[in-house]
Amino acid sequence: MKSTVEQLTPTRVKLNVEVPFEELSADFDRTYRSLAQQIRIPGFRPGKAPAKLIEARVGRDSILAQVVNEAIPGKYSEAVAETETKAIGQPEIDLSELKYGESVTFTAEVDVRPEITLPDYSTLSVEVDPVEIDDAAVDEQLEGLRARFGTLQGVERGAADGDFVSIDLAAEVDGEPVDEASTEGLSHEVGSGQLIDGLDEALVGLAAGETKVFTTKLVAGDHAGEEAAVTVTVNSVKERELPEVDDEFAQMASEFDTVDELKESLRERVATSKKLEQANAIRDKVLEQLLETVEVPLPEKVVESQIEGQQHQIIHALGHDDEQLAKFLEAQGTTREKWDAEARDEAEKSVRTELLLDAIAEQQDTQVSQDELTQQIIFQAQRYGMQPQEFIQQLSQANQVGAVFAEVRRGKALAGIVKDITVTDTTGAAVDTSEFFGDDSDSADDETSADNETAADTDN
Repeated sequence: MKSTVEQLTPTRVKLNVEVPFEELSADFDRTYRSLAQQIRIPGFRPGKAPAKLIEARVGRDSILAQVVNEAIPGKYSEAVAETETKAIGQPEIDLSELKYGESVTFTAEVDVRPEITLPDYSTLSVEVDPVEIDDAAVDEQLEGLRARFGTLQGVERGAADGDFVSIDLAAEVDGEPVDEASTEGLSHEVGSGQLIDGLDEALVGLAAGETKVFTTKLVAGDHAGEEAAVTVTVNSVKERELPEVDDEFAQMASEFDTVDELKESLRERVATSKKLEQANAIRDKVLEQLLETVEVPLPEKVVESQIEGQQHQIIHALGHDDEQLAKFLEAQGTTREKWDAEARDEAEKSVRTELLLDAIAEQQDTQVSQDELTQQIIFQAQRYGMQPQEFIQQLSQANQVGAVFAEVRRGKALAGIVKDITVTDTTGAAVDTSEFFGDDSDSADDETSADNETAADTDN
């Protein structure tokens, strides 16, 4: 087989491939065996009919077309490997006219990874906020802990922010009931903003048994984007009673004997969280600066595929109905033109980021261990509330294990270059990045601990 490469653009090539006819002999044998099992010819058992009879029944040209169509993917892969083409995305294959006994020729246009010139990382510098731990942050942690151990008590008064209510909702559009926007016995925390717009404002001051009508815009269903009159009825109002902050509470809520010990532990937790936030900010700032300073040519077909992937889920959920999509966009306060433009911007940034980080990973020869891949899979499984084995099974079925591997490699590659970049906080003080990013590129464990929190954001 002969293969040549023609560079069309910095991100696209054309492979010209010629396959000698004799190289297809094994493919012909396989096709004849398959057809022999399918075709019944009198006088011959299944699978035993001679090739000549099968050819006479099916037609030599039809058999040739089947052989070539089945062989093309493998021959394309051979050509990619032979020419060391860094292909990404799906190829567009153009097959020349087939003639029995003659070489098979085809071309394959495909997007490729562009050549990217990476900077001297020691010339880069980023600035982040300093790590500051104040009493308010510790108190917030303490209040959250109190809330976990709080109890709900019914009250005979109007609802206020922070109360928990049981409510019934009934919606109407132009006087007609909207069943999908109605419900009974719904539990809701007043002021949380977790349900529909206008609900929390309507609930404040309502006691059990009282009703109020308010207007809101529906965001889903057949009436998405339309104004609806919603009637809310309060069934019960409960307030949360929080435990006193004393040694008894510390013993109940933690492994500590005193409040002082508990507060010190919470302060350490806040410190770790703040440091991790700073580490993530460093990583994001480094990536942002690289994207601004490094030229990354964009493969258009890959970008279009990303756009389609972003929009497909919503369009499919709306039944590919243009009218429903228009209502959805109106409810989001946007237009189709703006939606398409935003999708393109996101896709271009995503593709640019992937290509840039892949180039860094190649330059740094970034390796990913099985343990690191497993850690990331477990982390993502937890995010989706799934068991690791179930998540791995779904990844395998969707052929996405490679995508997770690439994600880990990109995050690790980015973490690996932070040591070479000057990092200061807004006060001008130098920031020690070694805790989360390591002192050298082999500090895999430290890098992974910082990456896992936000690894999924690397490709966005």
